[in-house]
Amino acid sequence: MTESASSKHPRSRSVSRAVLAVAGRGVLAVGTVASTVLGVGAVAVFGEPSAAPQAPPLARQSVEPAPVEPGSSAPGRSGTASEPGDESGEDPVRDWANEVAAVVDVPSRALVSYVNADLAMRSRSPECGVDWATLAGIGRVESDHGRYNGRRLGADAVPSSPIIGVPLDGGEDVRAITDTDDGVLDGDTVHDRAVGPMQFIPSTWAKWSTDGSGDGVGDPHNLDDAAMAAARYLCAGGRDMRSGDGWWSGVMSYNNSVSYARKVFSLAERYAQAGSRDE
Repeated sequence: MTESASSKHPRSRSVSRAVLAVAGRGVLAVGTVASTVLGVGAVAVFGEPSAAPQAPPLARQSVEPAPVEPGSSAPGRSGTASEPGDESGEDPVRDWANEVAAVVDVPSRALVSYVNADLAMRSRSPECGVDWATLAGIGRVESDHGRYNGRRLGADAVPSSPIIGVPLDGGEDVRAITDTDDGVLDGDTVHDRAVGPMQFIPSTWAKWSTDGSGDGVGDPHNLDDAAMAAARYLCAGGRDMRSGDGWWSGVMSYNNSVSYARKVFSLAERYAQAGSRDE
């Protein structure tokens, strides 16, 4: 990594003042989970849908529901099957997301997940400084924001069909990781596979499982949950994601590839610029 690269980080703290006001309401708290990290090992290479097993129903995990302020909706949840982009005037996060989605190729519903995670971490770990644009950069590289191979991100923040990576069997460009969850999350009882829109390995999800949607369940296939878990992972060990060294260290811990980090950086810069247009 060059010195010039390590001294920079995306200018991605820009979120509209209306959205920042939401952070002060205490709406965007996060569920908790114990234990330490084993490594994300996100894999940005996917098998063809016909070859990848479908994940069985999610095993419910013990996670604390995200508290919701009386009179407000749970973070990132519409409560209906309608498109989030159809909503306006009621939720500043969604209104902002709709405006940004109109100028960048990111679903409005995905932006809601990333911004909710950003705002929650401002309260939970303000010293970290992880931001929505970095999460969006990772989400784009990992799964095209839940749209990999023609999928559609639903109003519930879940892709239209599970996104499951190639088996981690030690082949080209992948680590060798034998099954750790009896196939519960990835449908594979021989090797682990990265799952969901942020591509968590089951063993890593077991450590960082987070309820970002407020339904009491940590589901890696739900972008609300996965974005919040990714934000917590990037902040691990007291990392400062606002510094150049901290940012590169965090993204490289997610996927230890310089080319990967550069892609995320470029995308995060683009998203941050689009998100700051209303400032």
